[in-house]
Amino acid sequence: MFTDKLLNWYSENGRDLPWRRTDNPYYIWLSEIILQQTRIEQGRAYYERFIKEYPSVRHLADATEEQVLKTWQGLGYYSRARNLHAAARHIAHDLGGRLPDTYEGILALKGVGRYTAAAIASFAFRLPHPVIDGNVYRFISRLYGIYTPIGTDAAYREFETLLTHLIDRERPDLFNQALMDFGSTWCKPTGCDCGNCIFAQECVARREGKVALLPVKPDKVQVKPRYFYYIDVQWPDEGDTMALVHRREAGDIWQGLYELPLCETSNTLADEETLPYLRQQLIQWFGTEPNEILAGPCFRHQLTHRLITARFLQARYSHRPSAIPEKFTVVRRDEMKKLPVPRLIDKYLKSL
Repeated sequence: MFTDKLLNWYSENGRDLPWRRTDNPYYIWLSEIILQQTRIEQGRAYYERFIKEYPSVRHLADATEEQVLKTWQGLGYYSRARNLHAAARHIAHDLGGRLPDTYEGILALKGVGRYTAAAIASFAFRLPHPVIDGNVYRFISRLYGIYTPIGTDAAYREFETLLTHLIDRERPDLFNQALMDFGSTWCKPTGCDCGNCIFAQECVARREGKVALLPVKPDKVQVKPRYFYYIDVQWPDEGDTMALVHRREAGDIWQGLYELPLCETSNTLADEETLPYLRQQLIQWFGTEPNEILAGPCFRHQLTHRLITARFLQARYSHRPSAIPEKFTVVRRDEMKKLPVPRLIDKYLKSL
């Protein structure tokens, strides 16, 4: 029987993860939000950081958004952090500090989708809702020979119906963990040891020689290039070095994070164009050009739908510019490390 065979495998091969050693719904919810679009190796450190800084949902709710974004810094997809914070405030202020204990209630939380709701419901409350992530899609599509393109509502309903029939209703948490672990550690995207798989006899894809064709994936989304020119504006002030930052607004990537003054262009600039263009931008912003402009490093950063090429330059003034637009905030350079910033800015600051 599939379920018994899977659970027996898990009892000997399941991964020991910190969020599997607790029945605290808050910790489980926190781990699932952190692990959205994040590798376990990276997510573990952030999970431990969050439960240390915010040991309860009320601690998280009482923090400022800026504090939460700073703790999240480096994980990417910052809307997850903002949704996490908003949901924590809702739980603390409107739900008496207790996470909902039904699938529907969990699904209603900001930032929670079907997979996350099923994971929390089964791990925290032992409710029989199957989890369906990329590992599960791959394992089950191969085992049962399912060719419906994943990532669609039709696929989700098809897999959910099948797994709802298979799930162990007494141990839904272990069943779901076993599903994900088997897909992650055995039924991998490539390099599977199909001959020694415990499901070798039942696997449709192996029998038909189509392991490499499953799961069927939807067409890839086109990645759009973006070109950023960051200007690190500096001037001395009574022994300190001052700088300017700008907080990104809604409607684009990195909402709520701080960055250096930015010029974005539709195409990359030729070397001979870069300094004259940015010098004119500085004059437009501050009414005067800097005493010195120095070329800095260039980094590339891949997002899901964007490939960002970021060039950094330093603009040094002998004193504070007389006219600073309201969108910029003056800070001491040593204060910048306390602000939540995109990974690109953090990488630049660490390179200095």
